[in-house]
Amino acid sequence: MFSYPFSHYISLAVVLMVGFTAHEFAHAWTADYFGDDTPRRYGRLTLNPLAHLDILGTLMMLLVGFGWAKPVPVNPYTLANRSRSAPMLVALSGPLANLFIALAASVPIGAGLIQQSSISGSIFPSLYDLLVYLVLYNLVLFFLNLIPLHPLDGEEVALYFLPPAGKDFLMGLRRFGPGILILVLLLLPRLGLPVVDWLVFRPALWIADLLL
Repeated sequence: MFSYPFSHYISLAVVLMVGFTAHEFAHAWTADYFGDDTPRRYGRLTLNPLAHLDILGTLMMLLVGFGWAKPVPVNPYTLANRSRSAPMLVALSGPLANLFIALAASVPIGAGLIQQSSISGSIFPSLYDLLVYLVLYNLVLFFLNLIPLHPLDGEEVALYFLPPAGKDFLMGLRRFGPGILILVLLLLPRLGLPVVDWLVFRPALWIADLLL
């Protein structure tokens, strides 16, 4: 049933708990900072993973490599009234939290404080392996969430910077966003167009290689 060693799934579970929780908490904290108490009222202004993890989304990430957490509810009108950039910054804060985790996790390895172990066969990952997973998968979450398609954070970021015509085009795609995302993730690679590989995995691997 499992094509990877058991330690892979333990590492991935830990990484998802940390990465998803930090990502959603960052959204909640930033919205709260800009005066939107919606995340606080819904119990999302917390680092408790149980408040953020979606069971199906986590299982999908473990099994097929793509998943999700519970979206943080926000009031876009409250945010926009506080600052024109607030909705964009709330959206951007999630991916930036993943980038921060990747950078922080790379420091002990990059500084030579933790070395790769020659011990193999354990069902539990080594600290080195766990840090590598934290770096790589948080970089994947960073780049994946910056794709400018609804419901990913990149859509809100793109809307802030695009001219009016570009905003109208992107808003017109919003209702088709999940379908387009599934097409990009699952169908295009079978047609020889690994768009997600180009936009997400290759940059993530390149930066992880630089950091580690």
